[in-house]
Amino acid sequence: MAYEVRGVVARSKGAPVSVETVVVPDPGPGEAVVDIAACGVCHTDLHYREGGINDEFPFLLGHEAAGTVAAVGAGVTNVAVGDYVVLNWRAVCGQCRACLKGELQYCFDTHNAAQKMTLADGTELSPALGIGAFVEKTLVHSGQCTKVDPTAPATAAGLLGCGVMAGVGAAINTGAVRRGESVAVFGCGGVGDAAIAGAKLAGATTIVAVDIDDRKLEWARQFGATHTVNSKQTDAVEAVKAATGGFGVDVAIDAVGHPAVFEQAFSARDLAGRVVLVGVPTPDMQITLPLIEVFGRGGAIKSSWYGDCLPSRDFPMLIDLYRQGRFPLEDFVSETIGIDDVESAFDKMHRGEVLRSVVVF
Repeated sequence: MAYEVRGVVARSKGAPVSVETVVVPDPGPGEAVVDIAACGVCHTDLHYREGGINDEFPFLLGHEAAGTVAAVGAGVTNVAVGDYVVLNWRAVCGQCRACLKGELQYCFDTHNAAQKMTLADGTELSPALGIGAFVEKTLVHSGQCTKVDPTAPATAAGLLGCGVMAGVGAAINTGAVRRGESVAVFGCGGVGDAAIAGAKLAGATTIVAVDIDDRKLEWARQFGATHTVNSKQTDAVEAVKAATGGFGVDVAIDAVGHPAVFEQAFSARDLAGRVVLVGVPTPDMQITLPLIEVFGRGGAIKSSWYGDCLPSRDFPMLIDLYRQGRFPLEDFVSETIGIDDVESAFDKMHRGEVLRSVVVF
């Protein structure tokens, strides 16, 4: 039998979200129903509400979530009822050209549930990132469920589902930060601070945080930044170079996704340095770079999609590091809220007042 639950829905572009009755079907083959315990309010959800991802309204928002498997469909072997899981939007297929090359982190055909969740009147919902977790129960492909240690609180563990993993992975997986290297992170929201924490975890000795908000720069210091730069007041490129003996950093991470910021990151790297884009740009954005500098500096320009992570490998690892006191996952949680408070959480996020608001069920 289907479940009727409460969920946060974006019905049209730019309109305030509403809490509505959502009908969740029993899981079919390869699917699972998960009781959501907590779900972070991510900027990607706001992108969906604003029509910045696509126009497949109405959306069931939410995707940074942890919870417990309530039911599984036929053929599911990777999880069972009662398992504590973090949801992910990279359920690798194992068959695409990336997977067949052994590069599962670039999977081109990740799995989602085949069935649709609906509104009470039968209107099909588009779940954010194939998950839709601002809801008491959600339907996903079983491969979107990653088992982790159940002693980790859902408010913290769920953040691995998107923003924290994207930032940590941008530093460790994409940027390949090594011991003793220098790193600059442009943009110190949740993703940027996760990149700072990831750089510290990897052994970077100089970590420069760049933002236009002094409050965010203070947060960045708490996650491991050794230097901070307010780019409203100071030339960011010159400040980064000053912090690195005039050379620039080994790894420059753009956690904003804006052409001007990307160009700053490009200019702030050392010879053979790596530039990593993990901030999400809008489709109309363009960059202009001097080609001689691309050639003359060497190194690499990379984009980081979901932190180039493998959830089955990276989620349990980061949970273990968190439990050992070596990764400050809980510090990303600014506040816990109810399901009716998501719209106000978007406002706080837009004003830069929080790293993460987390909906608790």
